Amino acid sequence: MDRTQAISQIRDAARTIVQALMKIHPALPNLADPETQDACFKHLHQLTTELEAIKKKLAKLEQKDASAEL
Repeated sequence: MDRTQAISQIRDAARTIVQALMKIHPALPNLADPETQDACFKHLHQLTTELEAIKKKLAKLEQKDASAEL
């Protein structure tokens, strides 16, 4: 597996994770427990933030690779 394939695989996995997180969010109000809901919303936000950080690192790596080709 080369770097391009690895980046693609990581992006696909991140997309799958985001889709799963999106299914959790609408279910949380049905817990009817504000403390638990608030904690879950906080952690979902943190997970999303971390996934975005990974995606940004991948984009920077791709830009680095593209500039090296010039």
